[in-house]
Amino acid sequence: MKTRFNTATASPGVYKAMMALEEHLHQCSIEVPLIHLVKLRASQINECAYCIDMHWKDLRAIGESEQRLYSLDAWRECPWYSDRERAALAWTEAVTLVSENQVPDAVFNAARPHFNDTELADLTCAIATINAWNRLSIAARSEPGTYQPKRQARHA
Repeated sequence: MKTRFNTATASPGVYKAMMALEEHLHQCSIEVPLIHLVKLRASQINECAYCIDMHWKDLRAIGESEQRLYSLDAWRECPWYSDRERAALAWTEAVTLVSENQVPDAVFNAARPHFNDTELADLTCAIATINAWNRLSIAARSEPGTYQPKRQARHA
């Protein structure tokens, strides 16, 4: 598919606003690997090839295993995700698919032991941000495969 437009050049204000969200997310209460994991999962749900490619590469660049990446869409059946990651992935799915069931109390109640209010707000912002990026990338038909990650420090 041919790229329709480049959001960064077509609307620098939109791109600047989205990058301000990204800057916050990489300094917020949620660890960077988990942010990328939820971004990858939301991108899988939304079928955004550009963002799947990006966050897979970002996760590999910070040392994530292939096993955890290729099984992400079946995370409920795999033993190699922590309880905190499972709660974040369930929250990601509920927030991404908000039009189907809103965000059920059961998902919130499962996330609550693993995330305080600040962390839930930051996690929700990360999910909302990647959903916006997915929509921008899909609408623009951003070309997957062109993204190259920067080396990032992994922190807990």
